[in-house]
Amino acid sequence: MKFRDLFEQWNLTGLKINAHFLEMEWAPKDSDKDAAWEIYVELMTRVTTQALPEGKGTEVAALASVHSLFSTTRNVLKSHGRDCVDFSKVAVVILNQVVRPFTSKWHKPIASGKMTKSQRKEFRAELTKLQKRLVSYTHLVAQIAGVEDITDIEQG
Repeated sequence: MKFRDLFEQWNLTGLKINAHFLEMEWAPKDSDKDAAWEIYVELMTRVTTQALPEGKGTEVAALASVHSLFSTTRNVLKSHGRDCVDFSKVAVVILNQVVRPFTSKWHKPIASGKMTKSQRKEFRAELTKLQKRLVSYTHLVAQIAGVEDITDIEQG
C-alpha cells in the first residue's frame, strides 16, 4: 500500500502533499502502531470527534481540546523516536493542514472573550466540519494502530 492509498481510503484528500511522498510505500513499524494507538485514544475521547450540542460546553474549552492535539502529538512522536517516522508523516500533515487552520482562525476571537452569538454559531459549524475530517483521521489512525475502530459505536 502507498501513502496515497491510505489517505484516499479515509477520504483525507485535497491536502497539499508532495507527489513523491504519496507514492512511497506505507510500511508502519511497531513504534508507528504504538504512537497511532496513543493518538487514537486522544481523538476518541475529545471534542475532536465527539459532538458538542447547542447550549452544551464552551467554545473556549472546545478550542483548547482541539489545540491540545499539537502538544499531545509532539509528545507522542518524541517518546516513540525516529522509528515512528511513517506515522509522523501522517500526523504532521493532519495537524498542519487540517487542525492548524481552525485553531489559527479562532484563537483571537475566543481569547478576546467577546464572541458574538453569530461567531459562536459559526465556530460550532466549523467545529462540526473539522470533526468530520478528524473522524476520518481517527479511522486511519485505528488502521495504523491495528485496532478495532470503535469510532461509530455510539449513536449520535
